[in-house]
Amino acid sequence: MIYIINNKNLKISMDSFNNINVLMLVGDFVEDYEVMVPFQALKMMGINVHAVCPNKIKGDKVKTAVHDFEGDQTYTEKPGHNFELNFDFDSVDVKNYHGLVIPGGRAPEYLRLNQRVLEITSYFLENNLPLAAVCHGVQVLTATGKIKNRSLTCYPACSHELLLAGGLYQDIAVDDVFADGNLVTAKAWPAHPRWLRKFLEILNKN
Repeated sequence: MIYIINNKNLKISMDSFNNINVLMLVGDFVEDYEVMVPFQALKMMGINVHAVCPNKIKGDKVKTAVHDFEGDQTYTEKPGHNFELNFDFDSVDVKNYHGLVIPGGRAPEYLRLNQRVLEITSYFLENNLPLAAVCHGVQVLTATGKIKNRSLTCYPACSHELLLAGGLYQDIAVDDVFADGNLVTAKAWPAHPRWLRKFLEILNKN
């Protein structure tokens, strides 16, 4: 089966992703769209996705939150779905994965307090492996101390800490994506089509 992943008619066989393993770091009150959509889209492509959370095991659930813009000074937050984890956090061996995905929401602000989360994220940054982060997911990246001079974007409210961590903030459209090598970032879930497409392209090349 052939899947066209961009408007230049670049064709990739879905079979080429059958042996690809991707790790997804999530936690309670992860943004609903930013965990559900990538998880299902990557699995649709035949990618083996392990969604994990510190202090939780396979079959446990995390609560998600729906963030939207309704005319207030900041986004609103409402309860989302319960998202079921499909792998044990303590069983993660980073060497078994080809890529890492870090969704946004409120989870990253406390996930980055977990040393193992930082070690996992640092492994992908240090080895220049495909890493996709969206929205507040950048908070995990900044906490690693390993994004100095890297160009990336994030939810604008996180841009100050990105800059303080030595990153180069890219102020792009909310539905656009920015790639610096194998690091793929976006501001928020409206960028999912381009963000996921770019991540797939990079996974296919590595």
